[in-house]
Amino acid sequence: MSLLEVDQLDVRHGLLQAVRGVSFSVEKGETLALVGANGAGKTTLLRAIAGAHKPAGGRIVFNGSDITAIAAHKRVSRGIALAPEGRKLFSRMSVEENLILARAAGRPGAWDIDAVMDAFPNLEERRKAKAGALSGGEQQATAIGRALMTNPELLMLDEVSLGLSPLAVDRVYGSLQRLMSSGATILLVEQDLRRAMHVADRLICMLEGRIVLEAKKGNVSREEITAAYFGVRADRGKAGTHT
Repeated sequence: MSLLEVDQLDVRHGLLQAVRGVSFSVEKGETLALVGANGAGKTTLLRAIAGAHKPAGGRIVFNGSDITAIAAHKRVSRGIALAPEGRKLFSRMSVEENLILARAAGRPGAWDIDAVMDAFPNLEERRKAKAGALSGGEQQATAIGRALMTNPELLMLDEVSLGLSPLAVDRVYGSLQRLMSSGATILLVEQDLRRAMHVADRLICMLEGRIVLEAKKGNVSREEITAAYFGVRADRGKAGTHT
């Protein structure tokens, strides 16, 4: 049984349909990357799974239970965590205070402040610093650490590398690679196609709210993904497609 199943999901922003009949699943221990141009519906899809945006249709099933109508805070307690685009930290609170606050909303488990500091060593000397005074990479590490403090079964990361320097991206992904190697289940939105192809077990490309390509790592080329990204017809070889 899949950890997460999304079935014919529709999500709207007023009259705009941002997600259109999307279906996919995520297996336990898998890293699945969502790619696509701005406006493709990736962030809206993650927010709908997290419970921050009510779907107009379809179902979301987590650990065998339909959670489509369940409130966001109850999804956190069931094991779903989102590190949102833009990080959305409490800027006047310290790194440590941001982490502690998240722990109160989550579940019991191995992730505590010390575990987050082990995963993101660059935060150790900054744990008492205000979140608003951190570098972009430190803020991203804090946002991911905050999500981990809820002890999730499914960790969703939105635009990990957005706005970061190459060095900061390397540091964040170095820590994420250790998480992935430990068997964590991750649903990742990433604008850097090279990074996504390197870390993910499987990729999904979205265009105008729909899935236009789905493929396992190694079964699709960068050219095929790029063609799907821009809506250009291409021979996708072994890649599974959704139209």
